[in-house]
Amino acid sequence: MISIRMPFWLRLISLLGVILLCTAAVLYGYRWYNRPVTLTLAVGSIDGEAASAMSTIANQLASDGASVRLKVVDTGTAIEAGKQFAAGNVDLAAVRGDVGDLSQAQAIVVLSHVTVLLIAPPGSSIDGVDKLKGRTVGVLGGEVNAKVVDALNNAYDLARNKAVFKNLSLQDARQAVQSKQISALLVVIPLTEKYLTLVKGFFPQGTKATPVLIPIDSAAAIAEANRAYESFDVPKGTLRGSPPVPDDDQTTLRTSLYLVARKSLSADVATSLTQSILKVRRELLRENSLFAQITAPSTDADAYLPVHPGALAVYNATTQSFMDEYGNYIYLGPMILGGIASVLAAAWKFLGIGQPEFREGPLDTLYGLARRIRTVNSDSELSGIEEEIDNILKAERLKAEAGDENAVDAATLNVVAHRLENLIHDRRAMLLAKPPIASVA
Repeated sequence: MISIRMPFWLRLISLLGVILLCTAAVLYGYRWYNRPVTLTLAVGSIDGEAASAMSTIANQLASDGASVRLKVVDTGTAIEAGKQFAAGNVDLAAVRGDVGDLSQAQAIVVLSHVTVLLIAPPGSSIDGVDKLKGRTVGVLGGEVNAKVVDALNNAYDLARNKAVFKNLSLQDARQAVQSKQISALLVVIPLTEKYLTLVKGFFPQGTKATPVLIPIDSAAAIAEANRAYESFDVPKGTLRGSPPVPDDDQTTLRTSLYLVARKSLSADVATSLTQSILKVRRELLRENSLFAQITAPSTDADAYLPVHPGALAVYNATTQSFMDEYGNYIYLGPMILGGIASVLAAAWKFLGIGQPEFREGPLDTLYGLARRIRTVNSDSELSGIEEEIDNILKAERLKAEAGDENAVDAATLNVVAHRLENLIHDRRAMLLAKPPIASVA
């Protein structure tokens, strides 16, 4: 049987093609596995600052090449952001703890704390919430602060005592204060210079024009009844330094603005997101003081808003170590390398590098002698062939006695030798039957 083999150049091209395909597949898989994950984030505020801040974070994540990216969706208000999140239209949302349906939410970070400030115009005699009875209170932001209004109504029974809460837009607040349409203004803001300056701008300015910050003395009771809030002391001089407003630390309510994720978000993605945001926070502190308020949420088991397990791993320092994360690769590495070595060895053998094109065995040699026998022209050549046959048979017999597995079995050798003997006998007879060639004189 004739063995048909591919030419070396064709084997080489075939092997190179396989290597290129495998390399391309590995590179594609690596790029696919390490591709950035883009999460949609709903955010909104009456002044647009929240969306601007989150866009800044998103841009910094992209600049840093973070594994998690943000696509910011400006919903206009915090309420609408909460609705988009509750409907499952986005992966993340920036929401206040007292706004919207948070049943599917888990905290990633606290973006900011927002403080409830009840402020009366300069010269007002209102120095307590109970004195708001029968008066009109402007509510900056309107619907987003509805739960704050409900909490104050329930604690102080303001509604029954004919206190009126009037929703105001950012543009109408100054006019409402200065025209005395309202007796006090309720705002819920982060205590940063930008927002405090904005609020102070609603009231008359002057050395003697001192606004009145109204304490919420029942803050602790309200916080106990509604866990979205906590009692908080506004530091002395927050609204004004000289004379200080307030003139001492003053009790009020505070809630938090959270970055929340859906419970279904992968723990690995949540971990990467948390780590990236905390890193970005450090990078952006100089750009906007609001970023300084980014902090970890409560990790207590009974926290108002549970922390996402992926974020919790960051705060509890239980993220996987190098061995935890790569132990399987280290264990499987030698096995994979062994497999690669086997593949390379097979490729080397496939190419036939360093190997003779054809290794002739004893049977091949014997079959080759049959062709020679048919062409010899003298008895001496036949005798030489007989001696070669004897040597091959002797060598194979010795190999068999030594237990060599490659030795040809005796039965096969006898069949081939018998055939060759018949060919030699027939060739001798043919040579003897030929008339001698007469010499030319």
